[in-house]
Amino acid sequence: MNLQSDDFELFGVPQRFAQDRAALDARWKELQREAHPDKFAAQGAAAQRVAMQWSVRINEAYQRLKDPMRRAAYLCELHGAPIQAEDNTAMPASFLVQQMEWRESLEEARSSAELDALDDGVQQAQSQVLTLCRQLLDEQQDYAAAARQVRALMFIARFADDIERRRDQLGQ
Repeated sequence: MNLQSDDFELFGVPQRFAQDRAALDARWKELQREAHPDKFAAQGAAAQRVAMQWSVRINEAYQRLKDPMRRAAYLCELHGAPIQAEDNTAMPASFLVQQMEWRESLEEARSSAELDALDDGVQQAQSQVLTLCRQLLDEQQDYAAAARQVRALMFIARFADDIERRRDQLGQ
């Protein structure tokens, strides 16, 4: 293992968006067993520190690879298309209109059924954007376009959190 390897290399999986979650989980457990600091207890403190670094590196890679949005962002960045969510908030007009409609619906929601319907629509939009990310990353290798979609996913994820906060406010 090499600390400088990218996450895909570290996990021994292809550098692509589509991943088998069960295979990632199994590989994470295997890597953690190999690098667990307790395994190096007899070799002294220095060996345990190195094992701890490996363990942290493995966990960080696993967190990126298992989450579709983070995995897409990572692939974009590996291929020279940084997400720059703080600096680049440009979105297509149709997406901006959808955001405004969602915000209005969220403000007007007074029941669990209304929130459920809104949440269903948001989840459907998220699924569609993830499908588009897979196509852009794995089939077209259009990393700049994929980065734009990742920014949309980031908004969708934040909005899904807003729905949950609204649920809490309504006591549902």
